[in-house]
Amino acid sequence: MRLAYLDCFSGVSGDMFLGALVDAGVPATLFEETVAALNLGARVEVSRVTRNGIAATKVDVHANGEKDLPREVFWEQRAKASDVSQSAPLHPHSHSHSADHAHSHEHGHEAGSGPAGVAPHHDHSRGLTEIRKIIGDANISPTAKGTAIRIFETLGTAEAEVHSCPIEQVHFHEVGAIDALVDIVCAAVGAEVLAVDQWICSPLNVGSGTVKCAHGTLPVPAPATLKLLKDAPIYSSGPQVELVTPTGAAIVKTLTARFSDFPPMKIAASGYGAGFRDFPDHPNVLRITVGEALPAHVTASHAESLATSAFPSATEDLATDTITVLEANLDDLSPQILAYAMDRLLTEGALDVFSVPVQMKKNRAGALLAVLAKPEDADRLTKIIFAETTTLGVRRRNEQRRILPRRWETVQTEWGPVRIKVANMNGTVSNYAPEFEDCRRIAAERNVPLKKVMEEAMRKFAANTSNSQ
Repeated sequence: MRLAYLDCFSGVSGDMFLGALVDAGVPATLFEETVAALNLGARVEVSRVTRNGIAATKVDVHANGEKDLPREVFWEQRAKASDVSQSAPLHPHSHSHSADHAHSHEHGHEAGSGPAGVAPHHDHSRGLTEIRKIIGDANISPTAKGTAIRIFETLGTAEAEVHSCPIEQVHFHEVGAIDALVDIVCAAVGAEVLAVDQWICSPLNVGSGTVKCAHGTLPVPAPATLKLLKDAPIYSSGPQVELVTPTGAAIVKTLTARFSDFPPMKIAASGYGAGFRDFPDHPNVLRITVGEALPAHVTASHAESLATSAFPSATEDLATDTITVLEANLDDLSPQILAYAMDRLLTEGALDVFSVPVQMKKNRAGALLAVLAKPEDADRLTKIIFAETTTLGVRRRNEQRRILPRRWETVQTEWGPVRIKVANMNGTVSNYAPEFEDCRRIAAERNVPLKKVMEEAMRKFAANTSNSQ
């Protein structure tokens, strides 16, 4: 099983998560393409920085032509500008150890309110309905869309509870919404590229003190963050600042299967994502470690032998995990509705969905709908099957599967980059295939036959592999 471990000793925010993904091997160009697909007029800037001596990757979002600021910095500057009659609007960044994305309509500010000379920074807002449409219209994979929407809904649910209003009344202010969309959608796309079977998170250092925002001075963790971290292990250490943002907490809550200390694994890659500040006493970074799971009872000597073995056995590379299989027989459902239901199940996080023609009772033609899911997603996906199909019952069982280690590589075709999913056995490539969504997008944009794009991507990967040997 391929694992990713989030080490949150300095908290977690959206931009830190993106930086750690890039540092761990996710192509920065993928985020640039994702932001362009959102059509928001935003862009990302990726740079290398150091935080207390550790080199890390920093990802900044530029919205409306300006680089966003942490909200504490924004409100400090706004206070200093309060006696200036004419001042350009400042834009708070929502994820560099601060987040101020959401507020309900009842907390909205009227135009012209606030300190004199400083324009309000959230004159326009987006609700979840509009955000879902933006994500749905973006040219990214259905799985990434589903993950991004779930993260936003998780964040919106927490804000709705804090403000005691329905989730559809939670609105995200203009600049914060752009920043949140970029961070959350890129997080979903990057997490998919890492091809991780299970995300695990350390206890989270939430920081301490207070944080300034549009609603005044709030305690750390902020109310929405505290809602999101229910049942998660947290602690406070280091500087008196906000270390876990609502967006960072929403990403962790949505992706993480469990919280624990560092799990036994054979490390394949690691990366560090930088926060906004450079603290003097500890590195302000988020670390991601990716690798293959080792048995929970593995000893230190056994782990060392696995890591140094020059000739692994034929099955040593294979990981085992548990999946839930959901099945339903359908004999009175329109093929169009079945196709829609299958697409929605994939978007909502199913590992795989397929249908098989079957002969039902009274010799009626029907279909067997099968859904492969993570056990923690099974209840939610079962509800979708009942909602979107005509079945009256869903069969459910857990099964074991063996998995080849997988990774993503990117090849450059004459029409643009295409991701290749690569599977290994015994240290050598056993299977590889181009990402269909990348090929379909290029075929549509460049008016090139789809099969030609896929063939060219396969040829490029084969050539690159041959040249590297």
